[in-house]
Amino acid sequence: MGDFMNFTSFLDVNAKLYGEKIAIIYAEANMSHTSINHSSINHPSISYSSLLKYVNSLALELKELGIRKGDRVLIATGNRPESIISYFAVWRIGAISIPINPDFKAYELSNIIDHSKPKIAIIRDSLPISNIESIKISMKENGLNLHPENLSYDDVCHIQYTSGTTGKPKGVMLTHGNWMAAVEAERWALNLNDNDIYLGFYPHFHVGVSWGITALKYGATFIIMERYNLLEFLKLAKEYNATIVSGMPPVLYELANSSMNIEDYLKSVRCIITGGATTPEAVWRTFSERFSNIKVVNAYGLSETLVIGSGTVVPYHLQHLSKGFRSVGLPVGYTEVKIVDSSNPNKELPCGEIGEIAIRGPGVAKGYWMNPEDTSKAFLNDGWFLTGDLGYLDEDGVLYITARKKDVIIMSGWKIYPSEVEEVLLKHPKIAEAAVFSRYDERRGEIPAAAIVLKPGEKASPEEIIEFCRGRLAGYKVPRYVIFLDELPKMNAWKILRRVLREKYGGFPQT
Repeated sequence: MGDFMNFTSFLDVNAKLYGEKIAIIYAEANMSHTSINHSSINHPSISYSSLLKYVNSLALELKELGIRKGDRVLIATGNRPESIISYFAVWRIGAISIPINPDFKAYELSNIIDHSKPKIAIIRDSLPISNIESIKISMKENGLNLHPENLSYDDVCHIQYTSGTTGKPKGVMLTHGNWMAAVEAERWALNLNDNDIYLGFYPHFHVGVSWGITALKYGATFIIMERYNLLEFLKLAKEYNATIVSGMPPVLYELANSSMNIEDYLKSVRCIITGGATTPEAVWRTFSERFSNIKVVNAYGLSETLVIGSGTVVPYHLQHLSKGFRSVGLPVGYTEVKIVDSSNPNKELPCGEIGEIAIRGPGVAKGYWMNPEDTSKAFLNDGWFLTGDLGYLDEDGVLYITARKKDVIIMSGWKIYPSEVEEVLLKHPKIAEAAVFSRYDERRGEIPAAAIVLKPGEKASPEEIIEFCRGRLAGYKVPRYVIFLDELPKMNAWKILRRVLREKYGGFPQT
């Protein structure tokens, strides 16, 4: 691809088109969570013209600090406008953003830092790291104009870390072109325009932030929630007349089964996004029956496809593609999807046959940062990406997800990799062996569970094991359920069979 493009150039256009229109509203998480009754809310807001000024100001500050094209910048600012501004500022000067969860512990950060070697970190408060220079972002509108760095479609602007099944982090390389594909696909899926108001709680250190960036690209208003809370979510939706809202299976479940009379709070909402994990048919159906005015946009994508930059979706305006609240729809935009033999990706499977889902299109990442081995396994030479998920296509080309090839646990949309948690568990002085597997949870889909074999003569409680993990892992990765066994199920006396643990102790409903 040729040069002469930078994804952030849309900010210059929107500053002229929309001027003082509100681009971002920051819903600080200091509201009362005890009552649904509320008076008027007044949250900090940023106009489109101010957004560009903030971005330029930070971009210039980064340049003064010596950040140049290709340099990596760690961003740990959580769900707030500073994160969006930081991404845009980094991309504008041709550098590469590396988002991380600000709640990560030193143990979790070290692998990412060692692998990506960032020059600087932009932080909200503090990080448990000492070997990297960090700056606290100061929101300044200096009004200076700064032309975007001249780049190409294939220039990397963002590395999204996702732990491999081996426990080693994999940095998904996303490009300026990937972002262009993503916002176009998401706009179409939502039928979004500049009259929309999007209420979003997806983590800004995750590719789910793309839905908010899409809203900004097309002149809508993005209301940022720090984290999901049902009552705050309802208050904000009503106060700002939100038209599009974030969702995921547990959120749909909570809304559909709420005993409160909440319909009035969501009367302005026309669509809700879901994805990140399979949306159960019963949850989807119950939600749609209770909120018949709200269309469910069920999306399927990965970090490696920048959500639905290249993926599939049941879009706002084609709800029949849910096929009875079961499918993840049709390919979006320029995406191609096929089903291949799990053991032979060169063999394409016929309609209706279950195999590995392969995706090709402009949203597919460039590969894994500094990881040619894993890149060659997943990103094939002819452009196809092997997702590791299993599914099938019906006679209309509609995609259904059936299972995951890998052992990844998905709790409320969060991906948890067993080997990463097991590595921490094995540091406990009383533990001889550990295996982490998924356990059924009606609200969250799955929760991480741990099977433990203690060293001879040792005794421990589940609470002790959980507390040990809590000090070393982000909260969502901590096992919620612990069992003690005399031995773990193994194949050939060495390979732990997590599948057996899941089937025996996971409590999943029989199908």
